[in-house]
Amino acid sequence: MAALAPPVAAVRTAVRHALRGLDGTVLVACSGGADSLALAAAVAFVAPRAGLVAGLVTVDHGLQAGSAERATAVASWAVSAGLTPVEVATVVVSGEGSPEAAARDARYEALVAAATRLGASAVLLGHTRDDQAETVLLALARGSGPRGMAGMPRRRDVDGVALLRPLLDVSREETRKACAALGLSPWDDPHNADPAYARARVRSTVLPVLTEALGAGVVDNLARTAHLLATDAAALDEIATAALEGARRPDGALDVTALERLPDAVRTRVLHAWARERGARPAALSHRHVAALDALVTAWRGQGPVHLPGGLPVARRGTLLR
Repeated sequence: MAALAPPVAAVRTAVRHALRGLDGTVLVACSGGADSLALAAAVAFVAPRAGLVAGLVTVDHGLQAGSAERATAVASWAVSAGLTPVEVATVVVSGEGSPEAAARDARYEALVAAATRLGASAVLLGHTRDDQAETVLLALARGSGPRGMAGMPRRRDVDGVALLRPLLDVSREETRKACAALGLSPWDDPHNADPAYARARVRSTVLPVLTEALGAGVVDNLARTAHLLATDAAALDEIATAALEGARRPDGALDVTALERLPDAVRTRVLHAWARERGARPAALSHRHVAALDALVTAWRGQGPVHLPGGLPVARRGTLLR
């Protein structure tokens, strides 16, 4: 028996860890690129041996010529690989916000809807260690703070569906080598090399320059930074959840006296969570909004209300935020 190629083994091991504790049906999100194709092949091998039903969803964003044909080709391959159920989800990308964000939102909405419809408990996504490093750099450049620099989570639950990223410890090069070892021909998305997109510029220009200047460990170190910050952020979020309950009054207002006693990192998290709870749109809620709320607590000079996304005014009345 021929020895298993190390990149194939690495991807399968990552999938095996991600599938632990799951049951029923799981889906792979696959574009046909090397990362998601290697992931899909690994799931097709590992899932049945773990007693799971494994299917695949490929999303056609309709943004490029031939996208429908590519989606159909991915679906056909998935059926031949033993994955079932297999679906092509066609989405309409809105013109709101950046094209990257709009396409991402449409894709995740379609994936969660497919999982719900098919009774799948999880969707596996093909983001790699390189993707994580790019995410950290983009967050750093945008001043996103620890939460943004924590990068993409290994697991995020949306409407009862777990979105899993098994390959965050696997390199992009390993997924390409895994595809080659398995005789798979991945598709290279031209958007990944289009300098119009910030992530493409980071991938093609910034990371290579950093690697040349600082050494080959840059990608690993950036991904490790994301993991460490994610761990810290989770702990702080847990503390902030308890602090929010302690500061909340029965009518929903927040007690300024209780907030003043909190460390800055906890208090700002409490204000962020409270603003979302009261109706502020999460995607539009920025550091500027939270800083203005914080000023109502820590730098109160009789200033007027803070207006949060969604048209929600927050004002201080005595020792309460309403």
